[in-house]
Amino acid sequence: MSNTKVLVVMGSDSDFPVMENCFKMLEKFDVSYEARVASAHRTPERAISLAKNAKGNGVQVIIAAAGLAAHLAGVLAANTTLPVIGVPCKGGALAGVDALYATVQMPTGIPVATVAIDGAANAAILACQILALSDEVLAAKLADYKQSLAESVDKRDANLQDKIKNMNS
Repeated sequence: MSNTKVLVVMGSDSDFPVMENCFKMLEKFDVSYEARVASAHRTPERAISLAKNAKGNGVQVIIAAAGLAAHLAGVLAANTTLPVIGVPCKGGALAGVDALYATVQMPTGIPVATVAIDGAANAAILACQILALSDEVLAAKLADYKQSLAESVDKRDANLQDKIKNMNS
């Protein structure tokens, strides 16, 4: 993990379809990452070890994805001073709302930045924004990305205006 800037920990490999967007976004910004599976409930020692050793291994941000009783992000945050971003994953009878509450409702002193249910891409972007505080090249890539988002809205607005104009033609 020596060059790894982001550690992505998933509660299960079944979270991969959601987290694939995270990996793609980190790759888009050329941010190194390592992905691991650890469960807050089934392998708590592994989760704790990953958190405690992350900083020493060069990790600067941790992203944690879990569904149902999603305690993974909180367990990781309790065992590191690194920023932890939680991705509550959709699933179960409550369609991810339980995971959202478990991820976002942390006690004072153990913060977890939390993105939307299945918000893996935003977790990666937030991790990149944190890293960009000390990386001007990454900051420039993020600025370009944000500009491309604005340009896509301009194109959509132009398309809408064309549709309205041609509606009665």
